[in-house]
Amino acid sequence: MANSINFLLIITTLVAIAPLCFCHSTNGGYLYPQFYDRTCPQALNIVKSIVAKAVAKEPRMAASLLRLHFHDCFVKGCDASILLDSGGGITSEKNSIPNRNSVRGFDVIDEIKSALEKACPRTVSCADILAVVARDSTVLVSWWPSWVVPLGRRDSRDASLSGSNNNIPAPNNTFQTILTKFKLKGLNIVDLVALSAEAYQNPCGKYLI
Repeated sequence: MANSINFLLIITTLVAIAPLCFCHSTNGGYLYPQFYDRTCPQALNIVKSIVAKAVAKEPRMAASLLRLHFHDCFVKGCDASILLDSGGGITSEKNSIPNRNSVRGFDVIDEIKSALEKACPRTVSCADILAVVARDSTVLVSWWPSWVVPLGRRDSRDASLSGSNNNIPAPNNTFQTILTKFKLKGLNIVDLVALSAEAYQNPCGKYLI
């Protein structure tokens, strides 16, 4: 029963952040599902295969991959800035309070990126990988049907440690502060309730998701 509830919460969470993650415009133009049909037609199958292997090995990884996408999108948009390591003037978002020793699944993303680089060098963005992984991992552990993910996101060349520390809602924030943070991302009180539910199910978790 507990597992069923947790899976339902994962689905509710994804539906809540859909307006944030699946917007149809990007710095490079417009997002559309067929973005890689000609340049890397096997991309989605590669992603799905590796995600399936990771979730089969550890079912909790499905929620971790979704959380990784959420923490990326809530800072500077869905641009894969969360994947950047420190160096060259970049201070990684991995070192922020919400992410440090908490967010995981980077190894799965690295494996996917490596496989895609072998199949289609310098073609599929990490931002798109995160979006597709969030979809595939959720579908794998639930009754929720699959859906089409618009593609064509561009990867960020910098990270925002302060944005990660300040934008991701924390448990010591007031309700109004959290709601304001959600509204700044185009979300509303319904989304807030859905995302907060995961934290109440997991008393050891420090952040909303």
